Amino acid sequence: MKFHTVAEAWDFWEYYGGRMGFSVRRRYTNTSKIDGVVTGCKFVCFKEGKKVADKRDSLTKKERVEIRTGCMVHMSITLDREDGSYEIFQLDLEHNHMLQLPEARRLLPSQRKISEIQAFEIEVADDSGIAPKNAHEFASRRVGGLGSLSYTRQDHKNHLRTKRQRELKYGEAGSMLKYFQDKAIENPSFQHVVQLDCDEQITNIFWADAKMIIDYAHFGDVITFDTTFGTNKEYRPFGVFVGFNHFRETVIFGASLLYDETFDSFKWLFEAFSSVHNQKQPHTIFTDQDSAMGKAIDRVFSESKHGLCTFHIMQNAIKHLPSKKKDGEIEDTPEEGDDEENGTSLLKDFSACMYEYDDPETFEEAFKVMRSKVKKQTWMDSIYKVKEKWAQCFMREAFTLGMRSTQLSESLNNDLKNHLKSDLDINRFFHHFERAVEVKRNTEINSEYESRKSLPRTLFRIPMVHSKLYTPAIFEAFQAEYGRSMAACVDKLPADNEYMVKIGRLVDDKFSIFEEEHKVIGDKNLQTALCSCGQFERVAILCGHALKVLDLMNIKLLPPHYIVKRWTREARAGSIKDCRGRTVVENPKLEATIRCSYLSHKFYNLTTLAANSEECCILVENALDSASQMVKERLGISTIDPEQRCDAQATTQPSDESLIAARLKKKEAQKKSSKRKMTFLDRQHKIKKENTICSQGRKGEHASSN
Repeated sequence: MKFHTVAEAWDFWEYYGGRMGFSVRRRYTNTSKIDGVVTGCKFVCFKEGKKVADKRDSLTKKERVEIRTGCMVHMSITLDREDGSYEIFQLDLEHNHMLQLPEARRLLPSQRKISEIQAFEIEVADDSGIAPKNAHEFASRRVGGLGSLSYTRQDHKNHLRTKRQRELKYGEAGSMLKYFQDKAIENPSFQHVVQLDCDEQITNIFWADAKMIIDYAHFGDVITFDTTFGTNKEYRPFGVFVGFNHFRETVIFGASLLYDETFDSFKWLFEAFSSVHNQKQPHTIFTDQDSAMGKAIDRVFSESKHGLCTFHIMQNAIKHLPSKKKDGEIEDTPEEGDDEENGTSLLKDFSACMYEYDDPETFEEAFKVMRSKVKKQTWMDSIYKVKEKWAQCFMREAFTLGMRSTQLSESLNNDLKNHLKSDLDINRFFHHFERAVEVKRNTEINSEYESRKSLPRTLFRIPMVHSKLYTPAIFEAFQAEYGRSMAACVDKLPADNEYMVKIGRLVDDKFSIFEEEHKVIGDKNLQTALCSCGQFERVAILCGHALKVLDLMNIKLLPPHYIVKRWTREARAGSIKDCRGRTVVENPKLEATIRCSYLSHKFYNLTTLAANSEECCILVENALDSASQMVKERLGISTIDPEQRCDAQATTQPSDESLIAARLKKKEAQKKSSKRKMTFLDRQHKIKKENTICSQGRKGEHASSN
C-alpha cells in the first residue's frame, strides 16, 4: 500500500483507528539531513509504550490513571526515492487491550477535532454571552445529536480557554490597549484616554466610540452619571455617562473604569470626557450625593447645573427621618430620636419641599418647620447645604427635560449586569460591554422603524403642528399639552397681552377642579408666550398655558423658535466633528456590511441549490476559486484609499514591547461573601420580626404563669 504524502498516510491511519476503536499518535518522523525530505514515519496506538518513572512521583498526592499498556500496534512507512511515494514496510495490528465500542469512538482523542467553522461558531456563541453548556448542546442538535458532533464539551471549554489566553498574550493592560488600538484602526474617531500614576501604571480609563460622540453632540444637553461595582475582575468602579435621545430612550455618551472614587479620579474623568467631546459642557448633570464627585463637577463643569438624584435623597430621608407605623407606634432610628407626634408627617413634608414648593421663601419656611420637629439634625443640616441641587424652587429654571434622578443610569447599570460579571477579565469586559451597548442602540433602531411604519396616535386634530414633525413619544406629550390648553380658562390682566391661565378638569360634566394659576405674557409680533410655570425652559415642550395664549392671539401654527431640534425626527441631521476636527462617521464599514449581507444571502441560495448535485458542487467550487483569485488581484491594486492611509499614518500605534510593558494598577482583592448585603429596609424588617418573636414569647410566658 502506497501514499503520495505523509499527511495522506496519517489521515489513513487516523481513519483506521477511528473505525476500529483505538486512538492513534505519531511515534517519530525521520528527515534527511541532505535535502530535508521526510524519509520515514512510525504511527502507533496511543496505548503504545509504558509510563516512565519520575523522581517527582514521591511528591505526587494523587497519581493519574495509567493509560499506556505497551500495545505493539503500529504502521511504519518509508520513502520510495524512485517515485517519491511512501510505502508501508512494517505493520502490526494485534492489540493487547480492549477496543472502544462504536458509540464511544467519537470520544477518542485522535477523533475529536474542532474545525475552523466550528471554532468560529464557538467563539461567536461565547461573545454573545451563551454559556458553553448551552452552546455545545445547540451545536449537537444542529448535527443530529452528540454522536454526530466531532468534539466534546470539555474540548469546547478548552478552546475558549486557549482563545482567552491568546487574547491576553500582552497581559491585561496590554490587551486593553490593543483593544483600543484595534478600535481606532476600525474607526479613527474612536477615542480613549488613560491616566498613569508615578510608577507608570494605568489607574483610570475613559473611552467613547464614534456613535457616543455623535449622540453627545445631538443629545448631550442633559446627562446623568453613576458608578457601579461588580462588573469586572479587578472590582474597579465602572461609570457610564447616559442621556435621552429624541425618542426619550437611553443613549450612552462614554464609559470609564476608575481606580477609586476620589476627587482626583473624578476630576480627571470629567476633564477626559470634556476633551473627547470638544469641550462641550452639558446644561445639566445629575449624580448621586457623592461629595468628591460634586466637587469635581463644580471644578470641571463650571457652566453646568448640577442636580442630585431625588430618588437617592428620598431613600436617605426614609433612612434618617423617623416615621410612624400603622399601629401608632413610632419607628425611630439611632440617628434621629424624636417624639411620637413629630414622626407622622416628616416624610410628607420633606417630599413637599423637594417637589411642590416653587417659591424659595415658602420652601425656607416649610423646611424650618420640619427641622423643628427633628431633635438630631445632622442629616437635615447636610442636605440643606445642597438645597440648590434638589429642591423644586431652585431646580425649576434648570433645563432638565423632565429628569430629576439618575434612574437612567440605574436602569442601564441593571441591564449591564445581565452582560457583565465580576469574574470577567478586562478583555472580555470590553467585548461584553459592546453587547450591552448594542442592545440599547438596537432599541432606537426599532423605535425609528416603528415611527416610520405607522402614524402617531392622534386623539384630536391639532392644527398647530404636523404629527410628522416630532417623534411619536414627543408628539404624544405635545398632544397632551394641547388638550390641556383646550380646557384652560383665561383672565385678561390690565397690562397689554398679560393673562392668568388656569387649567381645569371635568368632574360630573363641570370644571370643578383647577390646577395652579400661572401668568403668561404674550407678544403677537414676536409670536412668543412666556409662562411663569417655566415648562418650556425645562422640558423644551410648550405648556398648555402658553398654547392657550398663542391661540388667543390668533397664532394657529407653532412658531419655529418653539420647535426644538432635539425632539424632532431630524434631530440627527448634520455632520459632527471630533476633537481632531475630522468628520465623525458612525460606521465606516456600513456599506461593506450591507454588500456582504447581500452576497452572503446570494451565495447561500446558490450553494443550497448546488448541494443536490456533485457535478454542480464542483462547478461552483471551481468558479469560486477563479473568482477568489480575481478579487485578490483586484484588491492588491489599492487596499487603502488615500484618506484612510493618511489617518493610519497619523494614528500612533503602540509597539508590542510597550503593550507587554503596560501595567494596570492593582486593587486589593475584595473579600467575597456568600450572603447578600442587607439594606436599611432589610434591617428594619429583621428588627420588626425579632420584636414580634419576643412579644409572642412574653405572651407565652404570661399564659403559662396563669
